[in-house]
Amino acid sequence: MPQTLTIGAVLTAEELAERLAETATQALIDEARLSPKPGLVDSRSSGAHQDLTLDLMVRSARSLTSTFYLLALHSWQRPADIALRQEVGRLGRAGEAQMMAETGGVNTHRGAIWAMGLLVSAVAMQPEALLPQTIAQRAAKIAALPDAFSPKKFSKGSHAVQRYQVPGAREEAQSGFPHIIERALPQLHHSRTRGAGESEAQVDALLAVMTTLADTCVLSRGGLPALQAMHQGARAVLEAGGSSTMAGKQRLRHLEQRMLADNTSPGGAADLLAATLFLDRVSVA
Repeated sequence: MPQTLTIGAVLTAEELAERLAETATQALIDEARLSPKPGLVDSRSSGAHQDLTLDLMVRSARSLTSTFYLLALHSWQRPADIALRQEVGRLGRAGEAQMMAETGGVNTHRGAIWAMGLLVSAVAMQPEALLPQTIAQRAAKIAALPDAFSPKKFSKGSHAVQRYQVPGAREEAQSGFPHIIERALPQLHHSRTRGAGESEAQVDALLAVMTTLADTCVLSRGGLPALQAMHQGARAVLEAGGSSTMAGKQRLRHLEQRMLADNTSPGGAADLLAATLFLDRVSVA
């Protein structure tokens, strides 16, 4: 099990911000390196991506450390109000620009900046209250507030949300990250309890998200048939006992073959897995 972050009352705002930034960055790196992940960049390959590599994902994650530090520092012991929402938005957009400069314009972690940034801010707002659901609900309060300075541009994810009338990353955050709280974290703990290795438990947590998430990355590339295939395939792996069992490994290979054939990648689920790893390391269950 990965080392958890100990947050004591003696920490200054700067010390807490530094630890949270390091933990968030490492969660992104660990998610990128985790294998095997169907359709995603991992330590074996670039999955369904032509413009991404593991090295690029790691460099992108490290470029965001300063962003997470500033988010934590500016959120320290503050209430969820319009001023904080606008500051979180400003820092997130600056972090995205920094990420794009590092990757040469390739979108590696835009969704992760949103989810991880909100959770980093939520921990710093009230570092003495670290139940996972409590952190997620604080993040939801920030996400629900309007940001008048947010640019009115549509991403591929936004287009998928409109076209298929499904909840996207914004709705997931505003709802308190149900795919993390109700699916990924319970599955992570369950797989560990059943004796799965840490990597296998993390893969199982990813699959738990993939069973129901309306992943706009998958919808953008493959439409509803590809999304339904992902849901069914992920569910089949978990029903077979998870990625640590022989039957589960076989079904995971089948799922990967299908997603590569569809040229789809569950990027939204990957963002939520990274956020899950972060929450697992900072929260008190």
